[in-house]
Amino acid sequence: MKLPALASLWSGKQSHQTDFNDHPDEFDRLWRSFMTARATLGGVLVVLQASLLGLAAAPSLTPLLICLAYLVATLAERMMSAPKQLGLGFNGAWLRTLGVDLLAFAALQTLQDSSINYTPLFALPVLMASVLGSQLLALASAASVTLLLFAYAGWLSLQAPWSASALFSQAALTGAGCFAISFIARQMASRLASIELKAQRSQLAAAVQRQVNELIIETLGDGVLVVDAQYLVRSANPAAQKQLSSPQGTQNQPWILANAPGWQGLRQLIDETFKTQTTQHLEISIQHEGQGTRLVMAHTQLTAQLNPEAQGMCVIFLQDQRELQARLRVEKFASMGRMSAAVAHEIRNPLAAIVQANALLAEDLSDPGQQQLSRLVQQNAQRLEKTVHDILHVVQNPNTDRLVQTQPLDLTLTVPRICRDWQSHGGNKPDIAVQLPNTQAWVWFDPEHLRRILINLLDNAQRYISTHPDAIQITLDKSWGTGASARICLRIWSDGAPLDPSVEQHLFEPFFSSESRSSGLGLYICRELCDSHGAEINYRRSTRAMDGKMLTGNEFFVTFKSLPPHDSLATSVQPNE
Repeated sequence: MKLPALASLWSGKQSHQTDFNDHPDEFDRLWRSFMTARATLGGVLVVLQASLLGLAAAPSLTPLLICLAYLVATLAERMMSAPKQLGLGFNGAWLRTLGVDLLAFAALQTLQDSSINYTPLFALPVLMASVLGSQLLALASAASVTLLLFAYAGWLSLQAPWSASALFSQAALTGAGCFAISFIARQMASRLASIELKAQRSQLAAAVQRQVNELIIETLGDGVLVVDAQYLVRSANPAAQKQLSSPQGTQNQPWILANAPGWQGLRQLIDETFKTQTTQHLEISIQHEGQGTRLVMAHTQLTAQLNPEAQGMCVIFLQDQRELQARLRVEKFASMGRMSAAVAHEIRNPLAAIVQANALLAEDLSDPGQQQLSRLVQQNAQRLEKTVHDILHVVQNPNTDRLVQTQPLDLTLTVPRICRDWQSHGGNKPDIAVQLPNTQAWVWFDPEHLRRILINLLDNAQRYISTHPDAIQITLDKSWGTGASARICLRIWSDGAPLDPSVEQHLFEPFFSSESRSSGLGLYICRELCDSHGAEINYRRSTRAMDGKMLTGNEFFVTFKSLPPHDSLATSVQPNE
């Protein structure tokens, strides 16, 4: 159906001409049905006249010729003409259809003998005008038939004056019947067209509503599954396919939950739903090989049974708990931002008092050991003050582009020193395979910020590595590109297991952690510190050589803006320890 017709159906407006203008396919079908009926009637009349011609004592070819001409005209109209409205009055379409019928039937009625009455045939053009034309055309066609019958009755009354009353009475009754047929057929056609129009409007409304529902389900963050009692998934939105890690190529095809052990908890929940015929609400775990455990809150509900023999479907709503926790973390982060000003005053004021008191105390100290302790207090107080400043700066300006140029830094000297410091603090620290170029690699970066970034990444890698000597590898790719586009990439690789896709998605978000002991701020602060210096930090799975074998592991890489080497720069500025 064309778009204007859809708009007309949706708005409830009908055409002022005929009831079939808004659905031309139905009119075409009716038009062809009537044309086929006319051609069939023409063939029957030809056979009838040919039979009568063989049986008559004094045969006449005129009725047969009329029937043959009528058959040719109806066949030509059926095969050569296109469906067209009859219009409001007598036009070319009316003459080729109703006019031919009236002329042929009137000629046969005039030439009839006493054994055949062709009057009932006039019902066909009247019925056709009522269905395919307007009300006015239907009444006009009935009036034409009535006038022809009265003219025929008048002609017969001239030959037999004693039967004039019966002839005119019969013509009047037949004419009244034609008017009744035209009125009733027109009302029935209008009624059927109106019912069909309402049905099409309802179908259109249902189609629009179905499309809206499908769009909503497709874009839902929660998963939606429709499953039968044999675990056959009849329908699943993209969120559900992602949460269940559905097989490849099953987006538009059914798939079975019985094919993988990771869906065992979901299958048990479906069985319980069909067994008890009640809704179920349970937190289940989904575990697939090579992926982490995904916790999902599942809510099931059964559809109504359409018949006693058919079993209803189980509709399952899946909510990823990590997505819910991510939203809670965002809300928690917003609350933390509102508290940042008060926290700054509460922490900075005692720190300032500690620094000042330590400075006054250091003036009266002469013992070297006590002076060392005083310097230790001063250094840690300054580091704590810088840490508080950085965290509050990140919280208060999470989306602001910042470029803090502190001092030039040679990564080939600073990175090994930070790695040695990390290994010297705390026990059981693994060895680090550091592979750096022989030439200097200068970048703009704060040494303390780089220390915090690298230590955070090393602490994170230590949690998941194996016991192999080269489980942690650090490499430095010298600058690529020229001029302002030159870059240096620092890569921290570890042989840990792959991250779950849901963990990787929220890796650098604040307060996100796969472990309850972690605050979830480490990687987020790393990213913010990189952004503040114009650098970038990212994650990917990459392959490295370890013990003569190529192994795939987790790699965090920081991309710096490179500085051109300069002799005076290298001699005048030393990396801060």
